[in-house]
Amino acid sequence: MSFLRNCWYAAAWDEEAPAEGSFNRRILNEDILFARDGSGEVRAIRNRCSHRFSPLSLGTRTGDIIECPYHGLRFDLTGRCVLNPHGNQQIPSNSHIKAYPVVARHMLIWIWMGDPEKADPDMIPELLGLDPEKYSINKGYMYTPANYEYMTDNIMDLGHIDYLHKGLLGSEAINRAEVDVKQAGNVVHSNRLARNEILPTALEAVFQSGGKPCDRWLDVSWHPPANMVLVVGVTEAGAPERIGRTNPGAHLMTPETDTTTHYFWSNSRDFRRDDHELHAMMDQGFELAFEHQDKPMIIAQRDAIGGEDFWDLHPVILEGDAGAIRARRILRKLIRDEQAAKS
Repeated sequence: MSFLRNCWYAAAWDEEAPAEGSFNRRILNEDILFARDGSGEVRAIRNRCSHRFSPLSLGTRTGDIIECPYHGLRFDLTGRCVLNPHGNQQIPSNSHIKAYPVVARHMLIWIWMGDPEKADPDMIPELLGLDPEKYSINKGYMYTPANYEYMTDNIMDLGHIDYLHKGLLGSEAINRAEVDVKQAGNVVHSNRLARNEILPTALEAVFQSGGKPCDRWLDVSWHPPANMVLVVGVTEAGAPERIGRTNPGAHLMTPETDTTTHYFWSNSRDFRRDDHELHAMMDQGFELAFEHQDKPMIIAQRDAIGGEDFWDLHPVILEGDAGAIRARRILRKLIRDEQAAKS
């Protein structure tokens, strides 16, 4: 499988990068070492020595220098070899290790996997809600052994929530919701509006509608390759649309390999910010929904597909699939155009 490379991928939550030491994570089939330099800025280099390809994550770090655990070559955090302890101690011209552009934004570490000259930080999408000064934020990470596009489908088409998340996030009103799909450039908006809904118990605990009929909107914006913003909002039934309490969230799918995915998620609220009991309840709810409902279903879907191509299977297309299908087609075109530009 091919990936889009000239784009930003979420690599980690900012807090995952320690003040000292390092951590490594595989992204787009490349094992990458992340470390903060002396000024606190996160750096990223390929996690393998250029000599015999041993993982530098097994080495010893002193200041901004990492020593390879196999033969003792030393590298700085830009990937430059600064010491060859062998023979005449000359540093071979091809000893430099690949470095990657990295940006810290929206509480996340972002990495650019393509041409470094094209790494424009302004291409990182705005992620509403990831501002701890204004919001109380539930967030997490879920590793999933499945292709990232199927996980994108799961967020882009929320018609599944009355079935997979019955009693937790869904209700019968979702099935009759108004679906509106729009495209702006390469960004796809898949919006769903459910009218006269009695909120399920878990959402009632958050939005406190008093059991009265509500209008609920679930608006998803997809930014290639797989970065999504989901805004869920609730207002009194019949009130002006999309004016009320909202929970903005991020759903960011980063391929580890062709068949495994890093999933970074968040959910924010600017109301009841100091309600610790609510915060804990929401953490439990998201763990149930993501780890015990979405993830097993996506793995089961992976097994049923058995490695066949999505389009070769001729999937049935329902009304609610429009956003996910459009995102798939845009991504395929972007990858194809990127590859054509290289040839």
